[in-house]
Amino acid sequence: MASIFDDISINTLIGKGTSISGNIHINGFVRVDGDIDGNLYTDGNIIIGESARIRGNIKGKSILITGGIILGDINASEGVSLLSESIVIGDILSPKVQIEDRATFHGRCISIKDSETYKTESEQYLQSKAIKEKVLLS
Repeated sequence: MASIFDDISINTLIGKGTSISGNIHINGFVRVDGDIDGNLYTDGNIIIGESARIRGNIKGKSILITGGIILGDINASEGVSLLSESIVIGDILSPKVQIEDRATFHGRCISIKDSETYKTESEQYLQSKAIKEKVLLS
């Protein structure tokens, strides 16, 4: 999966020492080395760096987590890679998931190669989660 990141330029960089509070919607490739307290959405790829701290959900095309901590769910249409020293506490939805030794993952994972089955299972999961969240809020 790392090969998808070989020949592309970063559109947005959230640098180390930067702190953002609120949801972020970005077009294109994103690299995060700072702190985000909110959700991150993009139609492109995402790299989460070693110093990144994210408390919120992440949605993108492919997500490479080289380190840092994510407290939230990850939804990637192409793939997710958790490299060693990365920490994810939340659910992962993606057709391809790679977790290296010494990476920490605590949550549920839906990763199915067959696209139709994946689509059905992920939609059912997201509907179930939305219903649970609505019940908790009322």
